[in-house]
Amino acid sequence: MAIKKIGVLGAGLMGAGIAQVAATSGYDVTIVEVSDELVNKGLSGIEKSLAKLVEKNAITSDHKDDTLKRLRGTTKHDDLADVDLIIEAIIENLEIKRETYARLDKLCQPETIFASNTSSLSITEMMTATGINRQQRFVGMHFFNPVPLMKLVEVIRTILTDEQVYEEAIALAESMGKTVVRAGDKTGFIVNRLLVPYMLDAIRVLEEGLASTVDIDNGMKLGCNHPMGPLTLTDFVGLDTTYYIARIMFDEFKEKRFAPPTLLKRMVQAGLYGRKSGRGFYDYSDPRNPVPVSL
Repeated sequence: MAIKKIGVLGAGLMGAGIAQVAATSGYDVTIVEVSDELVNKGLSGIEKSLAKLVEKNAITSDHKDDTLKRLRGTTKHDDLADVDLIIEAIIENLEIKRETYARLDKLCQPETIFASNTSSLSITEMMTATGINRQQRFVGMHFFNPVPLMKLVEVIRTILTDEQVYEEAIALAESMGKTVVRAGDKTGFIVNRLLVPYMLDAIRVLEEGLASTVDIDNGMKLGCNHPMGPLTLTDFVGLDTTYYIARIMFDEFKEKRFAPPTLLKRMVQAGLYGRKSGRGFYDYSDPRNPVPVSL
């Protein structure tokens, strides 16, 4: 089927970013949020993001205006009844996602493809909330933050995903200028399967007193040519998010490398989430000059 209309569930950082790249790529996009306030916040964020791209000569002013015309926001799931594909980017809660998909399954046309942007939850567990025919038209499309800048999309298939549907999802991501990696439905997919243990090991190195926060980060930046150290990266991702994903992965695999270190657990309990809370492994009172926190 020719995908022309896309629905995006969620207008947060990920949902708004996905909606932006879809509309910029020529698709008509309907964004659904739970309130008008969140709809307007998401659309305003997209407009500001596009304006920055115009300032950098990445797109023209006309392209920005055309993109905004292809976007509309709503609080009604009914407005997704005629879309060709839905990308879900709501809260990482399996039951809420399942309830949402069950509702959409009854609402959408039989040909509509469902895709989840989850970074860690099982696509199969989500798909079983829908009818058997929809289950064949269900995939994962994991974009990365910030979506307009990050080039990668993991496209995930389940054991029931129709081959043609899978290829259509891949073609869609590529039409948005993304590089696709193919993955099966195993918790963490490719990137988080490799990245999360690396971040957890860095926390263990700090916890065990082997090295300081700064030395751990500098060691990986300068020794492995990483753009940022693992503890800075954890602050950027969010300690709460990292802890949540690690718990899901440990529950799935029961391997020590996925077990959240005690230090991470205690920091999350204390509300030290990283950049978004102002403190994590670093103190961001001055965002331009973060300083390591004494732990």
